Amino acid sequence: MMAPADLVRHFEAGLGDALALLRILVDMESCSSDKPAIDRLAVFLAGEFAARGAQAEVLPSAASGNALRAVRRGAGSARPIMMLGHLDTVWPRGTVAARPFALRDHRAFGPGVLDMKSGILLCLMVCGALRDQQRLLAGDVIFFFTADEETGTASGLPLLRAAASECRAVLCLEPPLPGGKAKTFRKGVGSFQLSVTGIGAHAGVDHEKGANAILELSRQVIHLQRMTCYDRGNTVSVGAIRGGSAVNVVPDRAEAEVDFRFRTLVEGRRLEKRIRQLRPHDFRCSLHWQGGINRPPLERTTAGMALYHEAKAIAAAIGMDLGEGETGGGSDGSYTAALGVPTLDGLGVDGNGAHAADEHILISDIPCRAALLSLLAQELLQ
Repeated sequence: MMAPADLVRHFEAGLGDALALLRILVDMESCSSDKPAIDRLAVFLAGEFAARGAQAEVLPSAASGNALRAVRRGAGSARPIMMLGHLDTVWPRGTVAARPFALRDHRAFGPGVLDMKSGILLCLMVCGALRDQQRLLAGDVIFFFTADEETGTASGLPLLRAAASECRAVLCLEPPLPGGKAKTFRKGVGSFQLSVTGIGAHAGVDHEKGANAILELSRQVIHLQRMTCYDRGNTVSVGAIRGGSAVNVVPDRAEAEVDFRFRTLVEGRRLEKRIRQLRPHDFRCSLHWQGGINRPPLERTTAGMALYHEAKAIAAAIGMDLGEGETGGGSDGSYTAALGVPTLDGLGVDGNGAHAADEHILISDIPCRAALLSLLAQELLQ
Protein backbone atom coordinates (compact mmCIF):
# COMPACT_ATOMS: atom_id res chain seq x y z
CA MET A 1 0.00 0.00 0.00
CA MET A 2 1.17 3.55 -0.75
CA ALA A 3 2.36 5.94 1.93
CA PRO A 4 -0.57 7.78 3.55
CA ALA A 5 -0.04 11.11 1.77
CA ASP A 6 0.50 9.40 -1.59
CA LEU A 7 -2.68 7.39 -1.13
CA VAL A 8 -4.70 10.55 -0.53
CA ARG A 9 -3.23 12.05 -3.71
CA HIS A 10 -4.09 8.85 -5.58
CA PHE A 11 -7.74 9.21 -4.61
CA GLU A 12 -7.69 12.96 -5.33
CA ALA A 13 -6.48 12.22 -8.86
CA GLY A 14 -9.46 9.96 -9.41
CA LEU A 15 -12.01 12.31 -7.84
CA GLY A 16 -13.61 13.24 -11.16
CA ASP A 17 -14.38 9.62 -11.97
CA ALA A 18 -15.58 9.07 -8.40
CA LEU A 19 -18.07 11.93 -8.64
CA ALA A 20 -19.33 10.64 -11.98
CA LEU A 21 -19.96 7.27 -10.37
CA LEU A 22 -21.62 8.94 -7.39
CA ARG A 23 -24.02 10.69 -9.77
CA ILE A 24 -24.99 7.31 -11.21
CA LEU A 25 -25.56 5.88 -7.71
CA VAL A 26 -27.76 8.81 -6.67
CA ASP A 27 -29.72 8.63 -9.93
CA MET A 28 -30.38 4.94 -9.25
CA GLU A 29 -33.08 5.64 -6.68
CA SER A 30 -33.51 2.87 -4.12
CA CYS A 31 -36.27 3.61 -1.63
CA SER A 32 -36.64 0.89 1.03
CA SER A 33 -40.13 -0.05 -0.23
CA ASP A 34 -39.09 -0.20 -3.91
CA LYS A 35 -37.76 -3.74 -4.33
CA PRO A 36 -37.27 -3.58 -8.13
CA ALA A 37 -35.16 -0.42 -7.78
CA ILE A 38 -33.01 -1.87 -4.99
CA ASP A 39 -32.53 -5.10 -6.92
CA ARG A 40 -31.33 -3.17 -9.98
CA LEU A 41 -28.85 -1.30 -7.82
CA ALA A 42 -27.59 -4.56 -6.30
CA VAL A 43 -26.96 -6.03 -9.76
CA PHE A 44 -25.21 -2.87 -10.91
CA LEU A 45 -22.95 -2.82 -7.86
CA ALA A 46 -22.16 -6.51 -8.19
CA GLY A 47 -20.74 -5.70 -11.62
CA GLU A 48 -18.78 -2.72 -10.28
CA PHE A 49 -17.23 -4.76 -7.47
CA ALA A 50 -16.41 -7.61 -9.86
CA ALA A 51 -14.65 -5.13 -12.16
CA ARG A 52 -12.51 -4.16 -9.18
CA GLY A 53 -11.39 -7.69 -8.45
CA ALA A 54 -13.99 -8.77 -5.88
CA GLN A 55 -16.23 -11.83 -5.90
CA ALA A 56 -19.73 -10.37 -5.79
CA GLU A 57 -22.96 -12.14 -4.93
CA VAL A 58 -26.51 -10.80 -4.87
CA LEU A 59 -28.36 -12.32 -1.91
CA PRO A 60 -32.05 -12.73 -2.83
CA SER A 61 -34.89 -11.78 -0.52
CA ALA A 62 -38.59 -12.18 -1.13
CA ALA A 63 -39.62 -9.83 1.68
CA SER A 64 -37.53 -6.81 0.65
CA GLY A 65 -34.84 -5.75 -1.76
CA ASN A 66 -31.90 -8.07 -2.37
CA ALA A 67 -28.74 -7.66 -0.29
CA LEU A 68 -25.20 -7.67 -1.70
CA ARG A 69 -21.98 -9.34 -0.55
CA ALA A 70 -18.67 -8.71 -2.30
CA VAL A 71 -15.37 -10.17 -1.12
CA ARG A 72 -11.86 -9.02 -1.95
CA ARG A 73 -9.86 -12.16 -1.22
CA GLY A 74 -6.73 -11.97 0.90
CA ALA A 75 -3.60 -14.10 0.74
CA GLY A 76 -3.61 -15.45 4.28
CA SER A 77 -5.82 -17.06 6.88
CA ALA A 78 -6.50 -14.02 9.05
CA ARG A 79 -10.13 -13.47 10.00
CA PRO A 80 -11.82 -11.05 7.58
CA ILE A 81 -12.98 -7.52 8.20
CA MET A 82 -16.28 -6.12 6.99
CA MET A 83 -17.11 -2.76 5.46
CA LEU A 84 -20.82 -2.37 6.08
CA GLY A 85 -23.43 -0.26 4.32
CA HIS A 86 -26.97 -0.34 2.99
CA LEU A 87 -28.53 0.00 -0.45
CA ASP A 88 -31.82 1.62 0.54
CA THR A 89 -32.68 5.28 1.09
CA VAL A 90 -35.74 7.04 2.49
CA TRP A 91 -36.53 8.84 -0.78
CA PRO A 92 -39.37 7.57 -3.04
CA ARG A 93 -38.92 7.13 -6.77
CA GLY A 94 -39.17 10.46 -8.58
CA THR A 95 -37.33 12.53 -5.95
CA VAL A 96 -34.22 12.78 -8.14
CA ALA A 97 -36.25 14.34 -10.94
CA ALA A 98 -37.41 17.07 -8.57
CA ARG A 99 -34.07 17.45 -6.81
CA PRO A 100 -31.29 16.14 -9.08
CA PHE A 101 -27.67 15.45 -8.19
CA ALA A 102 -25.71 18.70 -8.19
CA LEU A 103 -22.20 19.97 -7.46
CA ARG A 104 -21.91 23.44 -5.95
CA ASP A 105 -19.95 25.24 -3.25
CA HIS A 106 -17.53 22.27 -2.92
CA ARG A 107 -20.45 20.01 -2.00
CA ALA A 108 -22.41 17.25 -3.71
CA PHE A 109 -26.19 17.37 -3.28
CA GLY A 110 -28.89 14.82 -4.00
CA PRO A 111 -31.36 12.44 -2.35
CA GLY A 112 -29.45 9.71 -0.54
CA VAL A 113 -26.02 11.16 -1.31
CA LEU A 114 -25.08 11.30 2.39
CA ASP A 115 -27.13 8.36 3.64
CA MET A 116 -25.56 6.50 2.05
CA LYS A 117 -24.68 6.44 -1.63
CA SER A 118 -21.35 8.13 -0.85
CA GLY A 119 -20.60 5.34 1.66
CA ILE A 120 -21.14 2.80 -1.12
CA LEU A 121 -18.81 4.87 -3.31
CA LEU A 122 -16.06 4.69 -0.68
CA CYS A 123 -16.30 0.89 -0.63
CA LEU A 124 -15.89 0.78 -4.41
CA MET A 125 -12.90 3.13 -4.20
CA VAL A 126 -11.21 0.97 -1.54
CA CYS A 127 -11.85 -2.18 -3.54
CA GLY A 128 -10.40 -0.54 -6.64
CA ALA A 129 -7.31 0.62 -4.76
CA LEU A 130 -6.64 -2.91 -3.54
CA ARG A 131 -6.84 -4.12 -7.15
CA ASP A 132 -4.75 -1.31 -8.66
CA GLN A 133 -1.95 -1.71 -6.14
CA GLN A 134 -2.14 -5.50 -6.30
CA ARG A 135 -2.26 -5.47 -2.53
CA LEU A 136 -2.94 -8.91 -1.06
CA LEU A 137 -3.88 -8.62 2.57
CA ALA A 138 -3.61 -11.45 5.10
CA GLY A 139 -7.38 -11.85 5.17
CA ASP A 140 -10.52 -11.05 3.18
CA VAL A 141 -12.30 -7.71 3.02
CA ILE A 142 -16.07 -8.27 2.93
CA PHE A 143 -18.21 -5.46 1.53
CA PHE A 144 -21.74 -6.09 2.77
CA PHE A 145 -24.90 -4.10 2.02
CA THR A 146 -28.35 -4.72 3.46
CA ALA A 147 -31.44 -3.58 1.56
CA ASP A 148 -33.80 -2.53 4.37
CA GLU A 149 -31.67 -0.70 6.95
CA GLU A 150 -33.90 2.37 6.91
CA THR A 151 -36.90 0.27 7.96
CA GLY A 152 -35.21 -1.89 10.59
CA THR A 153 -33.28 -4.58 8.62
CA ALA A 154 -35.95 -7.22 9.25
CA SER A 155 -35.14 -9.35 6.21
CA GLY A 156 -31.44 -8.52 5.94
CA LEU A 157 -30.54 -9.24 9.55
CA PRO A 158 -30.02 -13.02 9.32
CA LEU A 159 -27.75 -12.52 6.31
CA LEU A 160 -25.81 -9.78 8.09
CA ARG A 161 -25.35 -11.82 11.26
CA ALA A 162 -24.10 -14.82 9.32
CA ALA A 163 -21.54 -12.72 7.44
CA ALA A 164 -20.39 -10.60 10.40
CA SER A 165 -20.01 -13.39 12.95
CA GLU A 166 -16.78 -14.56 11.30
CA CYS A 167 -15.21 -11.09 11.18
CA ARG A 168 -12.55 -9.58 13.41
CA ALA A 169 -13.88 -6.03 12.93
CA VAL A 170 -16.70 -4.13 11.23
CA LEU A 171 -16.27 -0.66 9.71
CA CYS A 172 -19.70 0.91 9.21
CA LEU A 173 -20.06 3.49 6.43
CA GLU A 174 -22.94 5.45 7.95
CA PRO A 175 -22.48 9.25 7.86
CA PRO A 176 -20.25 10.65 10.61
CA LEU A 177 -21.29 13.06 13.31
CA PRO A 178 -20.94 16.78 12.50
CA GLY A 179 -17.31 17.63 11.93
CA GLY A 180 -16.55 14.15 10.62
CA LYS A 181 -16.54 12.40 14.02
CA ALA A 182 -16.80 8.62 14.19
CA LYS A 183 -19.69 7.10 16.13
CA THR A 184 -18.48 4.96 19.01
CA PHE A 185 -21.87 4.71 20.73
CA ARG A 186 -25.47 4.45 19.54
CA LYS A 187 -28.61 4.16 21.59
CA GLY A 188 -30.78 1.10 21.22
CA VAL A 189 -34.15 1.54 19.55
CA GLY A 190 -37.58 0.09 20.21
CA SER A 191 -41.12 0.78 19.12
CA PHE A 192 -44.62 -0.19 20.15
CA GLN A 193 -48.06 0.10 18.63
CA LEU A 194 -50.65 0.56 21.36
CA SER A 195 -54.27 -0.29 20.49
CA VAL A 196 -57.00 0.68 22.94
CA THR A 197 -60.43 -0.94 22.70
CA GLY A 198 -63.33 0.78 24.43
CA ILE A 199 -67.10 0.75 24.08
CA GLY A 200 -68.82 2.81 21.41
CA ALA A 201 -72.01 4.74 22.16
CA HIS A 202 -74.08 7.68 20.97
CA ALA A 203 -72.41 10.79 22.39
CA GLY A 204 -75.72 12.50 23.11
CA VAL A 205 -78.17 9.68 23.89
CA ASP A 206 -76.02 7.05 25.64
CA HIS A 207 -72.88 8.89 26.65
CA GLU A 208 -72.67 7.12 30.03
CA LYS A 209 -72.70 3.70 28.33
CA GLY A 210 -69.56 4.43 26.36
CA ALA A 211 -65.96 3.76 27.35
CA ASN A 212 -63.93 6.39 25.53
CA ALA A 213 -60.86 4.79 23.92
CA ILE A 214 -59.34 8.18 23.11
CA LEU A 215 -59.58 9.24 26.73
CA GLU A 216 -57.92 6.00 27.83
CA LEU A 217 -55.21 6.45 25.23
CA SER A 218 -54.59 10.00 26.44
CA ARG A 219 -54.02 8.76 29.96
CA GLN A 220 -51.59 6.12 28.69
CA VAL A 221 -49.71 8.75 26.66
CA ILE A 222 -49.05 10.73 29.85
CA HIS A 223 -47.68 7.61 31.56
CA LEU A 224 -45.48 6.80 28.58
CA GLN A 225 -44.02 10.29 28.27
CA ARG A 226 -43.16 10.30 31.99
CA MET A 227 -40.93 7.25 31.46
CA THR A 228 -38.33 9.48 29.79
CA CYS A 229 -35.30 9.81 32.04
CA TYR A 230 -32.43 11.81 30.59
CA ASP A 231 -30.13 10.90 33.48
CA ARG A 232 -30.45 7.20 32.57
CA GLY A 233 -30.33 7.95 28.85
CA ASN A 234 -33.88 6.70 28.23
CA THR A 235 -36.43 8.49 26.08
CA VAL A 236 -40.04 7.58 25.28
CA SER A 237 -41.94 9.47 22.60
CA VAL A 238 -45.51 9.04 21.37
CA GLY A 239 -45.17 10.11 17.76
CA ALA A 240 -48.56 9.38 16.17
CA ILE A 241 -52.12 8.85 17.40
CA ARG A 242 -55.36 7.88 15.68
CA GLY A 243 -58.87 7.27 16.94
CA GLY A 244 -62.58 7.81 16.69
CA SER A 245 -65.02 7.70 13.80
CA ALA A 246 -67.35 10.68 14.21
CA VAL A 247 -67.76 13.65 16.51
CA ASN A 248 -71.08 12.36 17.90
CA VAL A 249 -69.80 8.85 18.72
CA VAL A 250 -67.98 7.83 21.90
CA PRO A 251 -64.90 6.23 20.29
CA ASP A 252 -64.43 2.51 20.78
CA ARG A 253 -60.91 2.41 19.34
CA ALA A 254 -57.73 4.48 19.43
CA GLU A 255 -54.10 3.79 18.54
CA ALA A 256 -50.69 5.26 19.23
CA GLU A 257 -47.18 4.65 17.90
CA VAL A 258 -44.44 4.80 20.50
CA ASP A 259 -40.67 5.18 20.05
CA PHE A 260 -38.27 4.40 22.90
CA ARG A 261 -34.47 4.68 23.09
CA PHE A 262 -31.99 3.43 25.67
CA ARG A 263 -28.27 3.43 26.45
CA THR A 264 -27.81 -0.21 27.43
CA LEU A 265 -29.59 -3.43 26.58
CA VAL A 266 -30.33 -3.95 30.28
CA GLU A 267 -32.08 -0.57 30.40
CA GLY A 268 -33.91 -1.34 27.17
CA ARG A 269 -35.32 -4.59 28.50
CA ARG A 270 -36.33 -2.90 31.76
CA LEU A 271 -38.11 -0.13 29.86
CA GLU A 272 -39.79 -2.60 27.51
CA LYS A 273 -41.13 -4.61 30.49
CA ARG A 274 -42.36 -1.46 32.21
CA ILE A 275 -44.29 -0.39 29.13
CA ARG A 276 -45.91 -3.80 28.73
CA GLN A 277 -47.05 -3.71 32.37
CA LEU A 278 -49.21 -0.60 31.93
CA ARG A 279 -52.87 -1.26 32.75
CA PRO A 280 -56.03 0.64 31.73
CA HIS A 281 -57.51 3.33 33.98
CA ASP A 282 -61.02 2.49 32.81
CA PHE A 283 -61.57 -1.22 33.47
CA ARG A 284 -63.98 -1.33 30.54
CA CYS A 285 -61.12 -0.60 28.15
CA SER A 286 -58.39 -3.02 27.09
CA LEU A 287 -54.81 -2.37 25.94
CA HIS A 288 -52.97 -4.36 23.30
CA TRP A 289 -49.23 -3.85 22.80
CA GLN A 290 -47.37 -4.90 19.66
CA GLY A 291 -43.63 -4.46 19.18
CA GLY A 292 -40.59 -4.14 21.43
CA ILE A 293 -36.84 -3.70 21.03
CA ASN A 294 -35.80 -3.76 17.38
CA ARG A 295 -32.18 -2.51 17.51
CA PRO A 296 -29.69 -3.10 20.32
CA PRO A 297 -27.41 -0.27 21.38
CA LEU A 298 -23.88 0.01 20.07
CA GLU A 299 -22.28 0.18 23.49
CA ARG A 300 -18.74 1.40 24.06
CA THR A 301 -16.44 -1.54 24.69
CA THR A 302 -12.70 -1.89 25.20
CA ALA A 303 -12.32 -3.62 21.82
CA GLY A 304 -14.51 -1.08 20.05
CA MET A 305 -12.57 1.87 21.46
CA ALA A 306 -9.26 0.17 20.58
CA LEU A 307 -10.52 0.03 16.98
CA TYR A 308 -11.36 3.73 17.13
CA HIS A 309 -7.92 4.67 18.45
CA GLU A 310 -6.32 2.65 15.65
CA ALA A 311 -8.40 4.57 13.12
CA LYS A 312 -7.60 7.89 14.84
CA ALA A 313 -3.85 7.26 14.59
CA ILE A 314 -4.14 6.43 10.88
CA ALA A 315 -6.30 9.50 10.29
CA ALA A 316 -3.64 11.69 11.93
CA ALA A 317 -1.09 10.36 9.44
CA ILE A 318 -3.16 11.76 6.55
CA GLY A 319 -3.93 15.05 8.25
CA MET A 320 -7.35 14.20 9.66
CA ASP A 321 -8.44 14.80 13.23
CA LEU A 322 -10.87 11.91 13.73
CA GLY A 323 -13.00 12.73 16.74
CA GLU A 324 -15.67 10.49 18.20
CA GLY A 325 -19.07 10.81 19.82
CA GLU A 326 -22.49 9.28 20.27
CA THR A 327 -25.91 9.44 18.66
CA GLY A 328 -29.45 8.44 19.46
CA GLY A 329 -30.08 6.91 16.03
CA GLY A 330 -29.65 3.22 15.21
CA SER A 331 -27.79 1.47 12.39
CA ASP A 332 -26.78 -2.00 11.24
CA GLY A 333 -23.52 -1.44 13.13
CA SER A 334 -25.52 -1.89 16.33
CA TYR A 335 -26.34 -5.46 15.29
CA THR A 336 -22.72 -6.38 14.56
CA ALA A 337 -21.56 -4.85 17.85
CA ALA A 338 -24.19 -6.90 19.68
CA LEU A 339 -22.55 -10.02 18.21
CA GLY A 340 -19.37 -9.08 20.07
CA VAL A 341 -17.56 -7.97 16.90
CA PRO A 342 -15.60 -4.71 17.42
CA THR A 343 -17.52 -2.14 15.37
CA LEU A 344 -16.63 1.44 14.43
CA ASP A 345 -19.49 3.44 12.95
CA GLY A 346 -19.80 6.79 11.20
CA LEU A 347 -16.92 6.29 8.77
CA GLY A 348 -18.79 7.64 5.75
CA VAL A 349 -18.22 10.95 3.98
CA ASP A 350 -18.70 14.11 6.05
CA GLY A 351 -21.76 16.19 5.25
CA ASN A 352 -25.16 17.15 6.57
CA GLY A 353 -28.91 16.91 6.00
CA ALA A 354 -29.51 13.17 6.14
CA HIS A 355 -33.18 12.50 5.29
CA ALA A 356 -33.61 16.22 4.54
CA ALA A 357 -34.05 18.26 1.37
CA ASP A 358 -30.57 19.82 1.67
CA GLU A 359 -28.75 16.47 2.04
CA HIS A 360 -25.15 16.87 0.92
CA ILE A 361 -21.53 15.76 1.37
CA LEU A 362 -18.22 17.61 1.40
CA ILE A 363 -16.38 16.68 -1.80
CA SER A 364 -12.93 17.28 -0.28
CA ASP A 365 -13.60 14.60 2.35
CA ILE A 366 -13.98 11.78 -0.19
CA PRO A 367 -10.24 11.13 -0.87
CA CYS A 368 -9.35 11.34 2.84
CA ARG A 369 -12.07 8.89 3.85
CA ALA A 370 -11.13 6.44 1.11
CA ALA A 371 -7.49 6.60 2.20
CA LEU A 372 -8.43 6.13 5.86
CA LEU A 373 -10.48 3.03 5.09
CA SER A 374 -7.79 1.57 2.83
CA LEU A 375 -5.05 2.05 5.40
CA LEU A 376 -7.21 0.77 8.23
CA ALA A 377 -7.95 -2.38 6.25
CA GLN A 378 -4.22 -2.83 5.70
CA GLU A 379 -3.49 -2.34 9.41
CA LEU A 380 -6.19 -4.80 10.51
CA LEU A 381 -5.18 -7.43 7.96
CA GLN A 382 -1.38 -7.32 8.04
